[in-house]
Amino acid sequence: MQPTKSYTFYIIFTIILCFETLIADWLDLNWIHYISKPLVVISLIVFFLINSKHLRNNVRMLTVLALGFSVLGDVLLLFVSVSEYFFISGLIAFLIAHIFYCLVFLKHRDKNKKPYGFIALLLVYAFGLFWFLKSGLNALLIPVILYMLIILAMATSAFLRDKKVGANSYNLVFLGALIFMVSDSLLAFNKFYLPFYLADFSIMFTYALAQLLIVKGLITQSNKGSL
Repeated sequence: MQPTKSYTFYIIFTIILCFETLIADWLDLNWIHYISKPLVVISLIVFFLINSKHLRNNVRMLTVLALGFSVLGDVLLLFVSVSEYFFISGLIAFLIAHIFYCLVFLKHRDKNKKPYGFIALLLVYAFGLFWFLKSGLNALLIPVILYMLIILAMATSAFLRDKKVGANSYNLVFLGALIFMVSDSLLAFNKFYLPFYLADFSIMFTYALAQLLIVKGLITQSNKGSL
């Protein structure tokens, strides 16, 4: 894709995100969320498919599946007020999305890179977050623990791409994975511990940024060293 077309996409993406995070709430038009929220990642799917033709088919397919289950999770979470089962279903959809991202990232893993120190840092972070959340999890204790483990695995698999892809691709995907983890942490903190000011904006902004960085990072990678 030519730079001008990329800029066009970024403008469209920003407009969609503004409708989702700001305009719908300012105008008190909740119905906009049912359009803008799924469109955030749907636009990324279109952007990825147009710009990823140089990648291997298995990488493209797994990435689209990750994004597709993300859209499903977004849609399901729109109906949480109807039933708590929609939250559980959304959690499962995002869990599957993270698994597909793990599979994508591991296609370019550096087998010589040792992740033990990074995993230790992630576990400290996870235990710290869990300390705040544990009293509010109740029946969701096991599903949330499982979800936390999967997203830590996703971040670790992004970490392991070092030296197997270009620096730009590695940095974008790794940063995206970390921000995705932050977004999910904000969501969990807001739901299970203490609702906070601008929670919806913070959660959605970090989520959209994370997905954008991951998609852009995957587009900029080459097939060198892929499995």
